[in-house]
Amino acid sequence: MQDPTDPSPSTKPKLQRHLKSRHLVFISLGGTIGTGLFLASGSSISQAGPGGALIAYGLIGIMVFFMMESLGEMATYLPISGSFNNYAGRFIEPALGFALGWNYFYNWSVTLAVELVAGGMVMEYWLPHVPNYVWSIIFLLFVMSLNVFSVKGYGEAEYWFAMIKVLVVLIFVLLGILVDTGVLGGVYIGLDTFRYGGIQAAGILPTFLTASFSFQGTELIGVAAGESENPSRNVPRAIKQVFWRILLFYILSMFIVGLIVPYDDPDLLKSSISDVSVSPFTLVFKKAGLDGAAHFMNAVILTTVLSAGNSGLYASSRTLFDLANERKAPHVFSKLTRFGVPIYCVLLTSAIGMLAFLTSLFGNGLWLVNISGVAGLIAWLGIAAAHWRFRLAYRAQNRREDELPFKARWFPFGPIFTFLVCLFVLVGQGYNSWFADPISASDIIACYIGIPVFFLFYFGYKLWKREGLFSAIIPLEEIDLDSGREEIIRHTMELDERKRLDPLEGVSILKPSTWKRIPRTLTSWRDATHN
Repeated sequence: MQDPTDPSPSTKPKLQRHLKSRHLVFISLGGTIGTGLFLASGSSISQAGPGGALIAYGLIGIMVFFMMESLGEMATYLPISGSFNNYAGRFIEPALGFALGWNYFYNWSVTLAVELVAGGMVMEYWLPHVPNYVWSIIFLLFVMSLNVFSVKGYGEAEYWFAMIKVLVVLIFVLLGILVDTGVLGGVYIGLDTFRYGGIQAAGILPTFLTASFSFQGTELIGVAAGESENPSRNVPRAIKQVFWRILLFYILSMFIVGLIVPYDDPDLLKSSISDVSVSPFTLVFKKAGLDGAAHFMNAVILTTVLSAGNSGLYASSRTLFDLANERKAPHVFSKLTRFGVPIYCVLLTSAIGMLAFLTSLFGNGLWLVNISGVAGLIAWLGIAAAHWRFRLAYRAQNRREDELPFKARWFPFGPIFTFLVCLFVLVGQGYNSWFADPISASDIIACYIGIPVFFLFYFGYKLWKREGLFSAIIPLEEIDLDSGREEIIRHTMELDERKRLDPLEGVSILKPSTWKRIPRTLTSWRDATHN
């Protein structure tokens, strides 16, 4: 029964579809191009050699390609916010959707806390006497302001954050080529450094793990699809662009580093967000004669931290909103402002970000990473499994696959390959801890702590609903492939009609009516201030 205090479905606020194609592309780029590239890539080259690092990142990149293809097929067909848990709950079983949803929520909520702490550590480079918690408060208020008013504010912020990082990578590649050819730095290097490092076979497995964590964030397109302006067009376009750009940026950047910095350079092993002087990017910039490279990279890494915190707040709030709509979270979290923002979800995620203040009292706060270390991999496993079941249900219900808005290539190889690689990385992530001397039980537990947390949610839901272990798996013929489709079909028809009537619909220009509204708006602000 509908709550009599709630507005009717036709007047109830909804998530607003204001994210354009460029927003989706850069949201995913911004979630991936970060400290994994600017810092951790150095330790990857040091462990596996320049050739081994390229092999590891290339193979993991292929897995990410198939994962994105699977996600793209489902997110284009059913573009909803917080899609991962919803897909698993609809196409496999509700308990799995519940566990994946809460897993993804706490992953990004904790990521927000980690990034707030990291922001304080970055600012220590310039202002060492200001306490970390001051910067945590400032950065939390900043990312909250980007998320609390409208989704377009979040999308625009991510667009510019990611644009900065992309430009840095492009400048780095150009300068790296000039250094390698002797135009800058005065010494021709060629392929000598790359050949010297070669492939260090013993370090390739740990590099697989680093590469997997570095690519996490690409799946944010699935979260943002629910607020995409035209998901049937924008989501496939974004997925195609994002994969090749990320792979190009990572592979090309690491190739440049391998050409210039020897793999046994001791600085490459010291990847730390508190010391940007050891970033492989900084080392290459210095060889190009840019003495202020450390300050420049510190500013870039601060941008990366703010971008990750911004994405964390957005992803967590939308996932919690979807859980509330499915009645897997308290109903209050399904409330939206008139601007289409799940305000209580944003506030709860921000409150969890307050953990950053506590960690500033107990060191650098990196213990938070242990809580959500495997959550991204679990989300990818869920995407692969959900896509497998989605396509099987589509066939079982005698639907034509050529009618899918976007069709994943190489099915069923794609989801199977993604699932197996993710499982391999998930099990193997404790490799260094198992073979450490001496072995530390706490380090091993920290590597795998996310797995029991996931199963706690899974079996907790089953106990709550009094379900058997496999009794709730939905038969293929009964899987719901239609609920939610009517909204996107209607929205697409309305969008096409608006564009037919106004060819400039959606074009980013100021129309005459906008210019007329600016003086009126300024006058209103002036009157309100005087009153």
